[in-house]
Amino acid sequence: MDETYYEFGTAAERWDRAQLFFEAKEYLTAARILGGLVEEAPEQVAPRLLLARSYYHSARLGKAEQELRAVLELDPVEGYARLMLGRTLERQGRPSDAAPHLRMAAAFAGDFGPGADRP
Repeated sequence: MDETYYEFGTAAERWDRAQLFFEAKEYLTAARILGGLVEEAPEQVAPRLLLARSYYHSARLGKAEQELRAVLELDPVEGYARLMLGRTLERQGRPSDAAPHLRMAAAFAGDFGPGADRP
């Protein structure tokens, strides 16, 4: 793909731009910008998490799962990534794979009651 105007600028400018596209529900464009940021700084959790969210909202569930697993490798106690991974796996028809992640997300949030894997 050719680069477009929104892929130019400093990392901070592109991060701001990606957030604006995400907020505008332009998930594919946000993902395109975020993909470049993740390539440049693969150790950063925030761009990966927003990239995963962009993929999730654009129904690119395999890519969302991949990014969420990368986030959890970097930060195993990132509760929102656990919740999103659980939801992503559920959406792919994999409830048994989702259940442990949903339970951990609930535990990180302090919800230990029955049905704790449901928001």
